[in-house]
Amino acid sequence: MRSPWTWTALAAVTGVSATLPFLLAGGDGPRPLSAAEARRMALTPLRAYRDSPAEVTVRAPLPGGTAVVRAVVDEHRHRAVGWFDTGDAAERGLLAWDGAGLEVARPKVDGSAGPLARPASTAEAVRDAARLKPTAWIRRRYGPASLDTALRLTLSLAAARPDDARRIARSGRRHLGTDRIDGRRYDVISAGDAPLTYWIDAAGRLRRVSEDLDDDRTIVVDVTGARVRPGVPEGPWAKS
Repeated sequence: MRSPWTWTALAAVTGVSATLPFLLAGGDGPRPLSAAEARRMALTPLRAYRDSPAEVTVRAPLPGGTAVVRAVVDEHRHRAVGWFDTGDAAERGLLAWDGAGLEVARPKVDGSAGPLARPASTAEAVRDAARLKPTAWIRRRYGPASLDTALRLTLSLAAARPDDARRIARSGRRHLGTDRIDGRRYDVISAGDAPLTYWIDAAGRLRRVSEDLDDDRTIVVDVTGARVRPGVPEGPWAKS
């Protein structure tokens, strides 16, 4: 029986997936942010904006598994292009998204739609997308699927100016502890009433953000900071 998750529609689905855990070390449990932490967090969207375009890895829960997206996100243009994989060879392909919706494609070598081998890297996926004919992309608006929520989240992490540190300090955000990713230390900070958690380094750069969904599932976006050239191609939007 074919999976309800199809590349042609990326249908809105729900399901159960194991939450990706993080281990907190140090401190005496959740506490209010210090003034210095609030100032550092205020710089996070600006640093993300200045570091863009950059590579991200998205993990969104699906029924019985996880959708993984590796892409380059241009926060200046609010566009992203990359590769998605649901764990099924028949359900993988290229993916592009912006503020209004997403597009999917599975290109052949000649630029038409068809089977696609897994790209060796995000840069290769971006090059594949740049070579693809505009007619190979299938577009739809966002729906309630967890992947849709995750893709929209990636476009909300940056701003051309810093946030207001005083507002952040009053927002109810909490310092949850510290964590290590790839050997580096990060402060883990909750977003007050919002179901978001941020991993931020000593310079205010965002490394990870997670969003808890209503049914105990969790979306995770890792921001590697790696630059991908030539960035986001125009192809997916050429016919818009």
